[in-house]
Amino acid sequence: MDLSRRTTLSGILGTLGLLASAGALAHGRRHGHGPMDPAQMDERIERFIRHLAIEVDASPEQQQKLTAIGKDAARDLAPLRSQGLELRKQALALFSAPTVDRGAVEKLRATRMQQADAASRRMTQALADAAEVLSPEQRRKAAERAARWRHLS
Repeated sequence: MDLSRRTTLSGILGTLGLLASAGALAHGRRHGHGPMDPAQMDERIERFIRHLAIEVDASPEQQQKLTAIGKDAARDLAPLRSQGLELRKQALALFSAPTVDRGAVEKLRATRMQQADAASRRMTQALADAAEVLSPEQRRKAAERAARWRHLS
């Protein structure tokens, strides 16, 4: 799993497990199946939120809000996938060059860190938005589910 997908998965899904499937979705990929179109991404987020809503006893209104938060975050994060692919291509070109351009390698690293920071900020925003939709008890249930899923308990 590449860093972009892991970062997305951990951040959006993290504590609440809000968008369990959206980690890959935010980058428009399905494991082993290439890019996912926006309609597939939306359907996957909707399905996950329906499951989460059952587990935390969320109201239809909460479910609707969580779905919107997930879809918005996935749409905002999707462009990072193509940017990440381009950065990986650049890294391979630098690695395979006859001589190592340490300045270019450092510039690429700095760009990748800026990209990761932007993704992290957006995921944190989505997580906080979702937390405001759920009650403390619902957040506790979601956190317990995420801990089991991530083997943290």
